[in-house]
Amino acid sequence: MTEEAVKPRVKTIRSDKSGLKFSISSVLLIIFCSFLLVVSTFLQLNIIHFSIPAGMFSGADLKIQDYIHTFSLIPQVPAVLFIAALLGRKFGLASVLIYILAGLFVIPVFALGGGWKYIGEYGFGYILAYLPAVFLTGTILKRGFTYKNALKAVFVGVLTIHIIGILYMLVIAGIRHEGWTFISGWIAAQSGVKILYDFIFSFLSVLVAKYARLVLWLYM
Repeated sequence: MTEEAVKPRVKTIRSDKSGLKFSISSVLLIIFCSFLLVVSTFLQLNIIHFSIPAGMFSGADLKIQDYIHTFSLIPQVPAVLFIAALLGRKFGLASVLIYILAGLFVIPVFALGGGWKYIGEYGFGYILAYLPAVFLTGTILKRGFTYKNALKAVFVGVLTIHIIGILYMLVIAGIRHEGWTFISGWIAAQSGVKILYDFIFSFLSVLVAKYARLVLWLYM
């Protein structure tokens, strides 16, 4: 491809008004992203960083390891936002829908297995929330792939997943008559500190998708 042919296409891509065209290549990319979401479901990232221990100001005898915190992140949410940013709203929805339908009716691709009975799991609301999150993220980014829009898209996308996930869990917990101790502990584990990591890594994944789009749109 000549430089003269590339320049107008790059200009079009940067305006973010165009998307992938339906073709065999785009179908394969949709399926690949569904597989990427499966991989992220069973991938665990151990993030090590500095933290201030609770006993720092109480005169406790602290060691170096007390200042180091390790957080285990399952990067499903960043993967979902990456898919939305890479494929756009329409194809992103198709990719996530394939993942959900496969988990419910084909193979156990969810964290705790699969099958249609999985809708009774407390965490299934987070999975269902991937669909509106992709739609909203793709809609925001379609207006322009600027850093401001990327931040807005990540904020809306991550909050959508966690809010719907919590609401769904509350419904299931209500049906099963779970107590507040269980509910508060579950929310803290699934949407406590984790939401901060989801914001950070989702923003990074959207930035990666931005430049991956540039390559894909040029050569597909």
